[in-house]
Amino acid sequence: MDNCFILKGNICHTPQADSLTIKENAYLICEGGVCRGIFDVIPEPYKNLEVIDCTGKLIIPGMTDLHTHAPQYAFCGTGMDYELMEWLNRITFPEEMLYADEEYALRAYEIFAGKVKRSAASRIVLFGTIHPNSTLILMDLMEQSGLVTYVGKVNMDRNAPPGLTEESASRSAADTRFFIEEAIRRGYQRTRPVITPRFAVSCTDELMKELGKIRKEFDLPVQSHLSENPGEIDLVRQLVPEAHFYGDAYDRFGLFGGEGNTVMAHCIYSGPEETERIKSNGVWVAHCPSSNMNLSSGIAPVRRYLEKGIRIGLGTDIGAGTSESLFRAVTDAIQVSKLYWRYIDQKAKPLSFSESFYLATKGGGSFFGKVGSFEEGYSFDALVLDDSIEPAAHSMGSKDRLERAFYQELDRNGIVMKFVDGRQIF
Repeated sequence: MDNCFILKGNICHTPQADSLTIKENAYLICEGGVCRGIFDVIPEPYKNLEVIDCTGKLIIPGMTDLHTHAPQYAFCGTGMDYELMEWLNRITFPEEMLYADEEYALRAYEIFAGKVKRSAASRIVLFGTIHPNSTLILMDLMEQSGLVTYVGKVNMDRNAPPGLTEESASRSAADTRFFIEEAIRRGYQRTRPVITPRFAVSCTDELMKELGKIRKEFDLPVQSHLSENPGEIDLVRQLVPEAHFYGDAYDRFGLFGGEGNTVMAHCIYSGPEETERIKSNGVWVAHCPSSNMNLSSGIAPVRRYLEKGIRIGLGTDIGAGTSESLFRAVTDAIQVSKLYWRYIDQKAKPLSFSESFYLATKGGGSFFGKVGSFEEGYSFDALVLDDSIEPAAHSMGSKDRLERAFYQELDRNGIVMKFVDGRQIF
């Protein structure tokens, strides 16, 4: 059987959000791309497997980026002086128009794919642009990367500049159908399409209805944005007055969980009714702390979502987020939760390191199935981290070493091995 081996090292994961489990000098067994557990001594049935000796190094689950925009990597780290709607019009939309040129798309997406291949992410949920052929280029590159991804051709038939406003709902739906059928024809093993209305502001009811039909026909998940910015929420209220709340603008068309998986980015201002619908429909929340700070959007009530049992993970949200580092996303989530507790709700206990680590691994990974943990039966996604690249004046235990590695963003150059479904990426 392929993809059968053992990693030896200091193994760290979070089977539960509030409990960081660490086993030092232990053996992590991969059989056929599936985790068979962590052991102090190699069990007899696995005695003949190759042992990859990572003694002294930290071994953690591969991480999931639940929300990011591949075409925005080209301007990542710029244009941070605006709020959401002005930022879209001044910075984002002009860049995304360039992806009508497939040569430009290839050049830009090759840079992005190279970055995320070396990152802590083993799985990513991605936005492309409205251009089906350019988004297929992105799918090709993600397939070649070895990561497991969902990639979406964006839909917009209103409230975008001429170069990005699709001529009609029917044309947008036809391009989406072509994109999906071509993705299926190409036979990707690790890359799947995802239905992607950009947000309710940019999609007419007619388009939403068509996307709901396509989602059901092809049994695909959905990704979009929800309750990110007060001005955006006001626009949705004006454009879709019959919706009871922002999320209802999706749910009316079968694009908000229920029968199919859905991930909604941000959910900063989701009220009680919307929050209850998120939970009852099984929608995943992608918490994107970096972009929420950079665009002055606000702080999502993550503690409330965890206490309600809502599915939640982390997103880098490039390019409003300024780094592909999921280590950075973990620490950003902790830091903004402290501000939320201090300034907004003193009953909302800040996230612990263990909880935020869980969001980036098992929490977000659940969108892909049994992913993000080293429990028996989970997909074998693993990172081997050499934190000795950052010298320490005194010895530390594995927990302190792991926390330090995250706050110092050692995923940028400290990951020395990466496995996805048991396949070694590097």
